Amino acid sequence: MGEYEPKIEVNFPDNVPAAKGSTVTLECFALGNPVPEITWRRANGVPFPSKVKMKYSNAVLEIPSFQQDDTGGYECVAENKMGKNTVTGRLAFYGTPQWVQTMKDTALAIEERLYWECRANGRPKPSYTWLKNGQQIHVEDGVLSVSALTLSDAGMYQCVAENKHGVIYLAAELMVLASPPDFTGNLLRALLKAKTGTTVTLECKPQAYPIASILWKKGNLPIHTNDRITLSPDGTLRLANVSKSDAGSYTCFARNRFGMSSTTGRLLVTGKLSLDTEIIVGESIVLPCQVTSDPVLDVSFSWAFNGQLIAKGDGHFEFVGGVSDPQTAGDLMIRNIQLYHAGKYICVVDTDVESLSAVAVLIVKGPPSPPDSVTVEEVTDSTAQLAWSPGRDNGSPIINYLIQTRTPFTVGWQRVNTVPEIIDGNTLTATVVDLNAWVEYDFRVLAKNSVGVGEPSPVSVKTRTEDAVPDAVPGDVGGGGGSRYELVITWEPVPEELQNGESFGYIIAFRAFGEASWTHVATSAPGASRYVYRNDSIAPFSPFHVKVGTYNSKGQGPFSPVVTIYSAETEPSEKPAGVRARSVSASEIEVNWQALSFIPERVLGYEVAYWEDDTKPETMGKVRVPWNQTSATVSGLAGNTQYFLTVSAFNTAGTSPFLPAINVTTKKPPPSQPPMNVGWNLMGSQLSVYWEPVVAMESESEVLGYQVSFTFSVRHKEVITLTTVNATAELTLPEDDEEYIIFVQTLSEGGLGPASDPIRIHQLSKLGVHVLLEE
Repeated sequence: MGEYEPKIEVNFPDNVPAAKGSTVTLECFALGNPVPEITWRRANGVPFPSKVKMKYSNAVLEIPSFQQDDTGGYECVAENKMGKNTVTGRLAFYGTPQWVQTMKDTALAIEERLYWECRANGRPKPSYTWLKNGQQIHVEDGVLSVSALTLSDAGMYQCVAENKHGVIYLAAELMVLASPPDFTGNLLRALLKAKTGTTVTLECKPQAYPIASILWKKGNLPIHTNDRITLSPDGTLRLANVSKSDAGSYTCFARNRFGMSSTTGRLLVTGKLSLDTEIIVGESIVLPCQVTSDPVLDVSFSWAFNGQLIAKGDGHFEFVGGVSDPQTAGDLMIRNIQLYHAGKYICVVDTDVESLSAVAVLIVKGPPSPPDSVTVEEVTDSTAQLAWSPGRDNGSPIINYLIQTRTPFTVGWQRVNTVPEIIDGNTLTATVVDLNAWVEYDFRVLAKNSVGVGEPSPVSVKTRTEDAVPDAVPGDVGGGGGSRYELVITWEPVPEELQNGESFGYIIAFRAFGEASWTHVATSAPGASRYVYRNDSIAPFSPFHVKVGTYNSKGQGPFSPVVTIYSAETEPSEKPAGVRARSVSASEIEVNWQALSFIPERVLGYEVAYWEDDTKPETMGKVRVPWNQTSATVSGLAGNTQYFLTVSAFNTAGTSPFLPAINVTTKKPPPSQPPMNVGWNLMGSQLSVYWEPVVAMESESEVLGYQVSFTFSVRHKEVITLTTVNATAELTLPEDDEEYIIFVQTLSEGGLGPASDPIRIHQLSKLGVHVLLEE
């Protein structure tokens, strides 16, 4: 036939329905010469997911586990050099109905509300049909709701969900209950006993449809609730703190639309005949003697503790009852209870006709007694095996033990780590870990229960851990400085408790930059913190690698990290040039000089030295500035005084040779008299200030002008200044403050003179009231 373009022989339908989760296969075969190449693509340009498989030279496209995202158009393209051909089909998603919410058999009382809902998934969305006893009923969507059930609503119900791909059914039975109250199986007990002060609960639970209303009566009288008597919505009656007056017959009446029923029981209230009490050491308690007797009889009370009669005023015991309440006449108070007060207490009541008694068992709880016999059974360089015997638990089981230790290097006792980490009350051995080698330890053990931690055990015999190679390194290794030809090395000594053994010392290792081998020096002083290596061949301020290690009788320990320090340097050999100075004011001189160019020594900065009397160098003062600064201000000087000054460079070794001194005389001091008779005038926000001119004395600097300063009471940190050559000043005051403070000073070569008395100007002045306030 010769060569011809592809011709697709097998076409798939234009619209193929596919079920959710199924495997969909599309086939596309083509003839052509040369043999055409077949490819597939999504019509919307979306790439195929990884689950899609191509088979038989792409002639078959397989989509496993079909989902809604896989719907849409698919194109088969057959192509060879003669041309190409395309065929398109569409996959549509469908799903049969599946239940997602169902109903079940239900029994409800008449007049109750029914709400049944059935829901199903499916594509297309399913429709719902409801049947009652096989007959279709009208229900909105998938919800069956009845606000108040009647007997006729009982029956078998079906919910049907359906779409064009399938139909599913769901059935449930509804039973509607209706009956009068019935107490069968839920009668009140014929006789109920309760002790004085307890709470009594009487339950009224008849079977009734609909729910019955409840009414309680004591005898023939209705019961009303109060702070002691409560009635729950379910009909339960609760009597709190009952007394003799609560005894009697109680009847519960239940009624609904179909009838009424009742049940009756009798409550008998008795006194407290016995008392078991738990108490903590150190607390106090009152033991009541509540034995009922005829009030017209003569009675007497007595108490016995563990068979021994208690006398009045006997130590911790006190008879406290009967002062204002005859019912408490036999009460016994025990103050500050101790462990030995635990036991049986009997209150005996003697009357003319009978003798009655009440028993109280008192359980006294306290922290555990100290453990005993603490021994150290095995010791290593970091652990100690301890054993001990338990003390009494004092009424509350021991929960766990705590171990403490003390050494000559600690302040007081400290908690230690153990294995096991938590030592329970049944364990009498433990291993103390994380101890320091070659240190004497004392150990003691404490027990803990629910009351608290008891007193510690006796201290164990002093035990020294075994020695070991040092594992601590000296801290803060550094150095530098010193005299010429010296290398000064410093470190923080290792504390004695971390030296791990006898004959402790340090190994100092150092080498100059560029050298491969280390120089080692040992010192046997355990408290040493400094070593000086001196050698005339050491160049000034040359770098060295330094590290410091430790050793003891067991061997050599680790070295500190390597640090770089410098040998001692020499003072600068050059001195700055171009030194000049000028008086700035009566108290300040400004000094300037030229920075040093490169010199072999290091320069950290410059030092200005100054003095008044050239014959008394002890009056010298000094000012230092960094190396990158070529000026300094000397302040705090006396006015109209001659000073001698010189400048030198400095480093850690000292200063360079001093220059020949220059001399400068400070300016005369400013006038000592402040401006007087300061007055002001305010028009709106325009303020005029005036004062008497100041005339300088012969020994004072001439007045060059005045400085007026004012601050605000609100923004009190802000100061505004202006200068004037006259004895007056004009300013504009801001509008946002209520009060202003103004003062005036003289300006002179010697600096600012003293300030005038401050003037306070109030906001009130802006209203046209002129007030002069001077302090």
